[in-house]
Order: sequence, then structure tokens, then C-alpha cells
Amino acid sequence: LVISRPSQLDTVIMGNCFAGVVGPTKAGAYKVCVCGGAGGIGQPLSLLMTLDKNVKEVSVYDLNIAVVPPEGVAADLGHIENKVAVKGYVGVLGEPPVNFTKDCLSGCDVVLIPAGMPRKPGQTRDDLFKVNADIAKGLVEACAKYCPNAILCMIVNPVNSVVPAMAELYKKKGLDPKKIVGVTTLDCVRANKFVAELTGKHPNDINVPVIGGHAGVTIMPVFSQDPIAATISASKIPDLDKRTQDAGTEVVNAKNGKGSATLSMAYAGARLASSVLSGLAGEPKTECAYVMADIEGLPYFTSKVKFGKNGVEEVFPLGKLNDYEKGRLAEAKAALKNEIDSGLKYAMENDLKI
Repeated sequence: LVISRPSQLDTVIMGNCFAGVVGPTKAGAYKVCVCGGAGGIGQPLSLLMTLDKNVKEVSVYDLNIAVVPPEGVAADLGHIENKVAVKGYVGVLGEPPVNFTKDCLSGCDVVLIPAGMPRKPGQTRDDLFKVNADIAKGLVEACAKYCPNAILCMIVNPVNSVVPAMAELYKKKGLDPKKIVGVTTLDCVRANKFVAELTGKHPNDINVPVIGGHAGVTIMPVFSQDPIAATISASKIPDLDKRTQDAGTEVVNAKNGKGSATLSMAYAGARLASSVLSGLAGEPKTECAYVMADIEGLPYFTSKVKFGKNGVEEVFPLGKLNDYEKGRLAEAKAALKNEIDSGLKYAMENDLKI
């Protein structure tokens, strides 16, 4: 049996993790780092970043306690058929990341941070925040020193508190707080998929904005703003809303407590990063994201965001809401305010050591 490889003109070459391009593929122009790149989210996220048409180099950073060494992840990804250079970098547990990340982060345009500890049974979000805020701070500190103009995409829970904390720390150092972006894309991905399942439509034709925050009742899908989702009976919306909020638990239960939503999170993180990179390359894209924005009297909020050559270029207003959504907005705001306040308090009590 002889298997012949199709010529480049006869096949679709993957130059982007979400869209095929025909013919010769140009090398990308941007450097991306995945901090926590040897983990459950980090490995598939690193893979997807090597497939993005705008990427020329991927740095995979993780600690020396990682089950798989980051150098090993880089070696594995280095065998993929593209022009992307992949390099692994290792840090030491208990020591500041700034000591190990100069080469890793220098020249980076986008840094994805799927780092931090998962929430343990019985642990409150405040308990989790105290642990993960310090982890995030160390990495953000290194970014502030080595790539202060990069867009930092935060996948560190609880996002509702971590993003305000890190953005305010950036602001205290005279850096742009809108470089800190909370990745809430998975909420949109889930809402789109669940609507597709109910309606029989393709998820690519659905675009449900998910506003508010990225935990529990702060996750607020605006089904009325998507033409397909708007056809769903009003009686089904509360359950659909609740399923979107609790979708992470759905995955944990399906994995019998032996894992969480790592693959879908990697996909969602790559989708946001791809839009950020597209904007940097001069093709603006709009995604929902959690950023500094004065919306509904709160200083941080998830809304539609336009990403362009400077990163966050415009945060759009919420748009028209129906009566059910207005009620949900009040609920989301009340919960979100407390979580933002935790982040602001952390920023007041800490500083980036650069």
C-alpha cells in the first residue's frame, strides 16, 4: 500500500486553529507565551497556538514540578508541520517567575496564563483567590518587566477577582490596565453549543453574548440578542441559562471528579487569543471578555470587546435586554461587585516588585 501525500495546491493547509487557508502558508509575526503550558489546559492551548496563522513563536513555561517538563512539550510540538518555533522554559517552585522568564517572555505580544490551583471540595472562592492571586501576581510581575506591552489573557480562577487585582497592580506601576484581559470565552462557546443542540442549528451560526463575569450567577447569557437563540421558548430559557452557568460542574461530574474542563477551556482560550492576534495584525475582531470598563456602575465587567492593533480598543454597551435578562443582570451585578472588591483590596495591599 502506497500512500501519496497530496500537493499543497490540492489540500487545505491548517494555518489557523479555526480556519483553513489554501496554498502557501506565510509565517506569522507574533510571539506567544503559555504560562502553565505543561498542564491540562496548557498543553492543548500551546498546540492550538502553534496552529494560529499569526504566530511565529510559542514559549511554553511551567514549573519544575510539572508532570511533563515544558521542554518536553516544546519538543513534541516542534515536530508539527509549520514555521512556528516552540521553546520550553522551566521555573522553580517557590521562587519568583521573574528569575526564570527573561528569554521566555521578552518580545511576547500575547501571554496566556492558565495557571493556578483548582478549587478543592469545601474551599470558598475567597480561599482560592488568596492562593491563585499570588500565583498570578508572580507571572504578571514577570510580564510587567519583560513584555509590558503584551496582552495578558488570564485563565486563573476566580477570574472575577484575579483580573481586577492584576489590572490595578499594573495601573499602580503606570502600565495599561486594559492589557489584562479575563478569558470568559468558554461561557460563549457553551451557550452557542447548547442553543445549537436545542434548535438543530450549527454553532457557527450562533453568537450569544455572555456578559457580567465568569462564575456562577455572574455568567449571564443574553439569548435574546442572537436571532437563533431568540426563537427558543421563553419557558426554556431559565434552564438553558442555568446549564450555561453550571457547565463546568457538568464536565467535572462526567470525569468522575478526576478532571475539569481542560480541552474546551483550551479551545476557548485559543479562540480569544486568535482574535487578539488578528486585531494586532490589523484585522479587528470582537469577542466577549472581562476587562476594566465602567458598565452598570462596576469598574470591571464582561461585555463585547473590540480587539485591534493596540489590544482592547472599544468596550461595547450591553445592548437591549428583555425583562428576564434585566432581572438576571441585577443578580449578576450584586454577586460580581463583591468579587471585584476582593480583587481591589488585594491590589491595595500588594505591589509588583519590578
